[in-house]
This record gives sequence, structure tokens and C-alpha cells, in this order.
Amino acid sequence: MTICTIKQTNELTSKEVIDIMKARTTVFVVEQNCPYQEVDDDDYNDWHVCLLAGNEDDTTNLAAYSRIIDKGDYVTFGRVLVVKKYRKNGLGRELIKKTLNEIKNRFPSKTIKIQAQSYLKDFYGSFGFEQISDIYLEDGIPHMDMILKTT
Repeated sequence: MTICTIKQTNELTSKEVIDIMKARTTVFVVEQNCPYQEVDDDDYNDWHVCLLAGNEDDTTNLAAYSRIIDKGDYVTFGRVLVVKKYRKNGLGRELIKKTLNEIKNRFPSKTIKIQAQSYLKDFYGSFGFEQISDIYLEDGIPHMDMILKTT
């Protein structure tokens, strides 16, 4: 069972902030062996999409996460992760659906652009994203820019 919460940074509890930062550091710095400034200035003013897992009485474990950032003329999302013990259960797909739904509700007229790891091209493509750049290295990891097709 999962519950989705979406909050701006100033609405998060201290436990939620620490759980998010722990999960992001584990995935993006430790698991991907990529030392970089994981917490950045965007974290002050973004929306945090959290899938919490557990049983009916306790859904306090962060299972999946993304953040939504309003860049002015477009919206982006990133820091997409599924905590290791919850992988291979469809939570990545559920998370992206919730993230895109929130963006469409909150920013209905804005374009959605993302920077995706290149191996996820087909995954994001299944949501309607198209590659709009060559593959480039970001912190030593192959990435590409993608945009959500408007139909």
C-alpha cells in the first residue's frame, strides 16, 4: 500500500526533510558513486512528491520520490528515485504518473522539460517524452534532455 504526499519545502516536517535527503544521497551519491552537491538551491522552493509505503497502520517509509521545479517558462522534475527495497514493484511508473498529474494541475499551460539518464529514454518515452538533445555527461553519467510532447 502506498500513499502519495506532495508538499512544498516549507511544508515538510524535519523528519520528511531528513528522509528525503537520506534517500537522495543514498541513491545519487552512494549507489551511483557520484560525489556532487546533491542538495541545491532549488530545494528551497520546489514541490516534493513522496510515495510512502507500509501497511494500513503505518505508511511512514519513503519508498519513491521526485521533486518538481518551476523554472519560469517551463517546469521540470528530477531527483527521481525508488528506494532499493521497493524497486521492481512499479513504483517508478506510479511516481511519474503522480508527478505529471501534479504538474498538469498546478502548471497547466507550461511545457515540461527534463534531464534524464540516457538508459531511461524508453521509460520516459512511454509517458510521451521525446529526446531533444544529444547524449551528454552530467557528473560523469550519460544524460539527455527530453520534452513532453503536446498533443
